Amino acid sequence: MESFSRTSPQDWELGDRTGGCSKNTPLDCNGNRSSTDVFQPIARVTLPYGPQSLQHAPANRSECEWACLTNCSCTAYSYHDSKCSVWQGELFSVNKDDGIEISSEYTLYIRLAAGDVPSSTRDSKRKPAAGAVIAASVISFGLLMLMLLLVILRNRFNWCGMSSQATNQGNVGVVAFRYADLGRATKNFSVKLGAGGFGTVFKGVLSDLTSVAVKRLEGARQGEKQFRAEVSALGLIQHINLVKLVGFCCHGDKRLLVYEHMCNGSLDSHLFQSNGTVLNWSTRYQIAIGVARGLSYLHQSCRECIIHCDIKPENVLLDESFVPKIADFGLASVIGRDFSRVLTTFRGTTGYLAPEWLSGVAITSKVDVYSFGMVLIEIISGRRNASVVHTSSNDHVTFFPVQAINKLHEGDVQSLVDPELHGDFNLDEVERVCNVACWCIQDNELERPTMGEVVRVLKGLMELDMPPMPRLLAAITT
Repeated sequence: MESFSRTSPQDWELGDRTGGCSKNTPLDCNGNRSSTDVFQPIARVTLPYGPQSLQHAPANRSECEWACLTNCSCTAYSYHDSKCSVWQGELFSVNKDDGIEISSEYTLYIRLAAGDVPSSTRDSKRKPAAGAVIAASVISFGLLMLMLLLVILRNRFNWCGMSSQATNQGNVGVVAFRYADLGRATKNFSVKLGAGGFGTVFKGVLSDLTSVAVKRLEGARQGEKQFRAEVSALGLIQHINLVKLVGFCCHGDKRLLVYEHMCNGSLDSHLFQSNGTVLNWSTRYQIAIGVARGLSYLHQSCRECIIHCDIKPENVLLDESFVPKIADFGLASVIGRDFSRVLTTFRGTTGYLAPEWLSGVAITSKVDVYSFGMVLIEIISGRRNASVVHTSSNDHVTFFPVQAINKLHEGDVQSLVDPELHGDFNLDEVERVCNVACWCIQDNELERPTMGEVVRVLKGLMELDMPPMPRLLAAITT
């Protein structure tokens, strides 16, 4: 942006951008008079970390803007779906929608000195009415009293939380729930949706009739303070292809997470179960791109790289429009699990684990790339990779991913496609998916693409050569 300059141009030349940028002109903020600062809208960006919510939500964007303008520490705000969030201090991890790896419909309004904004923008801004000043003061005082009351009640009754909203912005922030409330919401944890390496998931309905999925964690080793910190960090992660974390509860040694409920369940139910909806090829292809985008965001766009460690169809959930959303990201850190012990504690996911888990080398984001490659092959075939395939000669059993690479080399990928599609698929897209999948499952992690590169390949913006046969996969079938 023209209103900003690189804090350290020398570091930028060396590829180190951690110093960020700074405003060319200091903000005008004096508690004794109205500020002349204005706001510059930046459309289609991911919102920065650390939003501050307003307990009494402004009725419109103008009131949200005024709440930021009257706070000398406020540097930006966002108003989306009637929800106002403000940011104080530096803004971290703001990414522009590039239509490939990053997708966002949010608009961020950045506070600038009046001299740094074109006059047409300044003239369009209206001075807030005096009544808004009074209203903001009353709201601030009421918020202070309410927070004090909640602190007193929490200390008195030792609650793990009562609807204390950390932030009110779309895909960020978490709510602390009482264990008794989640018990009622889930009918005493009676409606089981599924189970995995991290715990069991139950369906629930909150008092406002919102459907949620409540995950009861197993083996959590975190203390309450660290658990809250880890969960709060996850609540700040936002992406259209990641399941939204609604809230949490810590009650004694019990740890629970509350997620938005995905009405179309998980990907495995549609690929492998006879009573599931048969996904057409177009939907499968968009699911592949969506999951790749979500993983790319976790690996490359978050403040710290987040390795999922358990990518599989069961952890790909589908909303009402079959948009894929990755579940269970970041849970290894939430429950305090040591990566060296993940292999022995995960259940039923060995078919997706990269060779590094067995060799004992350091785990990187490329383990997710390997798992994603295995999922891509299952999206093509509509069958489990672990199932066996009998050849016409001597009834030899072959691991399906090996067959996929052989068919790719022979130019016969159409024979791999799920027969339930009855030939209705785009062959170029199938070849593209199969090709990138076979690169993802290479033995050497250095030969695997990054998830950002996978997105570009699936979008047709990048091409890969023919992949070699992974020696480890070939060896286990001989």
